[in-house]
Formats: sequence, C-alpha cells, structure tokens
Amino acid sequence: MADSFNECATRTLPDELAVLRSTLYHLSEGVVVADREGRFLLCNQTARKLLEIAAVGGSPRMWSDIKGCYKPDGLTLYTPAEMPDVRALSGEDVSVEMFISGEQRPSGFWIALRANPLYGESGEIRGSVVVFNDITRRVKRDTRLRVLTSAVEQTADCIIITDRGGIIEYVNPALESTTGYSLEELKGLTPQILNSGVHERVFYENLWATILSGKVFRATMANKKKNGEVFFAEQVIAPMWGPAGYITHLVTIFRDATEQRKMQEQQFQMGLAREIQRQFYETPPPRVEGFDFAAAAFTADAIGGDYLDFIPMPGGCIGFTIGDVCGHGISSALLMAELRAYIRSFTPSSQDPAEIFTQTNNVLVSDMGHDKFVTLIYCRLNPASRSLVYSSAGHTPGFILGRNGEVRRMLESIDIPLGFMEEHEFGSSGEIALESGDVLALLTDGIVEAENPGQDCFGVERAIGYVRDHRGENAGEIVNGLYRAVREFSDGMPQSDDVTAVICKIA
Repeated sequence: MADSFNECATRTLPDELAVLRSTLYHLSEGVVVADREGRFLLCNQTARKLLEIAAVGGSPRMWSDIKGCYKPDGLTLYTPAEMPDVRALSGEDVSVEMFISGEQRPSGFWIALRANPLYGESGEIRGSVVVFNDITRRVKRDTRLRVLTSAVEQTADCIIITDRGGIIEYVNPALESTTGYSLEELKGLTPQILNSGVHERVFYENLWATILSGKVFRATMANKKKNGEVFFAEQVIAPMWGPAGYITHLVTIFRDATEQRKMQEQQFQMGLAREIQRQFYETPPPRVEGFDFAAAAFTADAIGGDYLDFIPMPGGCIGFTIGDVCGHGISSALLMAELRAYIRSFTPSSQDPAEIFTQTNNVLVSDMGHDKFVTLIYCRLNPASRSLVYSSAGHTPGFILGRNGEVRRMLESIDIPLGFMEEHEFGSSGEIALESGDVLALLTDGIVEAENPGQDCFGVERAIGYVRDHRGENAGEIVNGLYRAVREFSDGMPQSDDVTAVICKIA
C-alpha cells in the first residue's frame, strides 16, 4: 500500500510543480524570485509587463538593471544597497512603495512592494522573493484627495460639510477664524447655530426645498458669529451625490462679505451725494445786463468739498459765494450741502453778508466736529448801483482787476472761518464801486496751493497773471482756462484738492 502511495506521489509531483508555476505566472501580482547573486530565477507575467523585463540572451536580468527606481517622494533614486531585494538578502522583511520611471514609460507608475528572504532547508538565505502590485490609480487618487484637502484647508472661503440631515461633520480653518467656532464645538450640530434671526422662516423653507431637490442654493445671508456679531456672506449651498445616485451630504461655501457690503453701501451713498452735488454745481449763473458771470468746480475726488452758489437777494441784489469745507470726500460734501442749505435759508431775510455769516456760523458750530471748519467769501452785488459788498471768513483772497489789468482791490479775509466760535459777530467790507472793464475773481485754495514736482505753489500772483492775460475772453473761457493752467503747472502731479473759481466781468 505504501509503495502504491509513493508511486502515485512521485507521478503527480511534476504536475503539482507545473500547476504552481502556472499559478505564479498568471497571478495579478508581480512575483520575482532571485538567487543569492540577485539573478532572476522566476519572473511572472505581471512582473515582466510592469517592469518591462525579459530574458536577454537566455540570462535573466537583475533588479539593478531596472532603471529609474525612486523612493516614495518620487524624486530620490534608490541606491543599489537600498534596493528592497538587496535588503531582503541581508535578512530584512521589506515593505515599501516605489515609483518607477524609465525611457519606455516616462510618465512612470507606482508599485507597492514586499521583499522577503528566501530560505533553504537548513535555514540559510538562498535568495529573495519580491511581490508587488500596481497602485498608480490609488496613489493618483490619494494625491488628488490630498490636494483637494489642502485647498479646502487653506482657502479663504468658509466651508461646512454636513450629512443629508444637516448635521455638521467638517468645517475648515477659515470658518473657525471667521465665526469663532471650532470644529469640536460644531460637530454634531447644524448650521442653524449661525442663524442671526434676520431671515424669515420662509427663507429657510425655500433653502431646504431647493437643495433637497438637487439644485444649488445661492443667497446673501446674515449669519451670527460666536460673539453674537452679525455678518453678511455670499453663500452657496450644494448637494453632494453618492455612488448610488442620491444625496449623501451638503456642502456650504461662503466668505464674510460685510466689508464689501459696507463698501457697496458707501458707493451707493456717494453716488447719491455726487448726483446732488452735481445739481448744485450746475446751478446756472445769473443773467444780468452788463455783467458776465461764470463758475465751475473741478473736484479732486468723485465728490468734493468746495461750495459755489448764486443766490437772489432782497432789493434786486445778487449774492454769489464760494467756499471750501476742510477736507474732501463724502463727509465734506455732506457738510457742504448743509452749508448751502443754511446760506440759502438766511439770505432772503438779509442783505448783509456779515449777518448771514453770523447766523450760519451759530447753527454750524454745533454740527461740526473739532477737525472741521469752513472758509467762505460771500459777495452782494447791486447791479443798479454797480457796487459790491463782501464778507470773507478766512478764505483765499479774491481780487478785482481794472480795465488795464491793474489790481484795483484785493478781497482779503476779514474774519475767522465758520464753525470755530459760537455767537461770533462777523464783519463785512465797505461798499466797493465797480467800473466798466473790471474783472472780479473768487478762488479756492485748490488753485493757489496747487504744487508742481518742485513743490512750488501756483499762488495768487500766478492766478492774477492768468486772469490779467486773458481778461479779453469771456468769463466761462477764463474759468476753464485757469483750471487748465493750474493742471499744466502741476506737471502730472495728482490733483490733491478741489479747484473752484467764480469770474464776473463788468461791461
């Protein structure tokens, strides 16, 4: 019986070896068996395909013949002593990931590799066994995941991921920084913790109806931080679909848009102020026989702080005024509008510029801050008597040129600016007779203080010189030409203040 069994075993042994070799050859994992010198004894089909190796001249190649074996960083080459099969021949059990890139496969591929010693019957190391498989798809997937995770972690946008029911599973650092809540505080809660109470119930009903129908919800939402502060966010909430085709998670992305919203509101307010101011500046000059009036304001910003106006006065007189509110921009423009309203409200009851200044000053003092004031010159023209009376509250000097271009009168400041001292009594000039051929000019400091690159100022003398040289032109041409002269003098320097002028020519 024993003889029969041994005979049967002897007969089936070659068949078992053939089955074993066939199994190893067709494994989906690469298998390479090498001897003590590193020569390949067995290299199955998967290994040959992945490593692009084959017997050359009947002699199997060695691991050292395989070029472009890189460590897990994908950049550092393995030295011969570091190769997994060499380490296995020294008795190590090795498990590594390796990137292989060669001439025939320049894009390269990744393998997960295990190398173990191959022991003989007496326990000596006779060679090595290396088993590996292609993990390129997994590595690329993991790389994409790391990149996406890094992007989510580093983006300035706030991100919340919840399950289908709205339970928070993840928030990124930007959300923690914006709201003050940490992931540990928010996990297991819903985004309702950010509810500011600003939106009605129907708003949230529409939100849920939209995302659960598979659509993306977009809105500007008012949210609440941990400290109770309300902030506005441009918010997007989108459903995430699972492999089975149904919604598994929801992702919310938003960024604090409070400052942007404030800026938009400010721009809207500035637009309104600019439109109102444009109407002020476009008030047409009076048409009076024997007098040619023109005025213009060229603002440094979209809106300015200079004031100019023509106002009917009792007794057939005409008031014209030019002023400068400290600073420029929206606050100065609003103060200019307030000044205009006061001047116009007090003018119908008085012919005296000094009295108008006194009344205006008394109401302005309480409205103006410590860093605000107004310089103003107000002229009352009597066309019938061809005479002028003016008050100047700290304003840039005006002037009257005679027919031959001589300076007949400087309209110097008589008093302190408006807004400094309550109950101050302002004064006015005596009556000034006007003559045929006179040119009257009122300016703001945007003209006389305009600088060139050498820090020289345009000054009153240059203004007088320009008006003198162009006194033969009409009033409108002088106003516009004076502005061009100031800008040419500045030689490319930015306009730092409003430029405003009034010209009156007496026929």
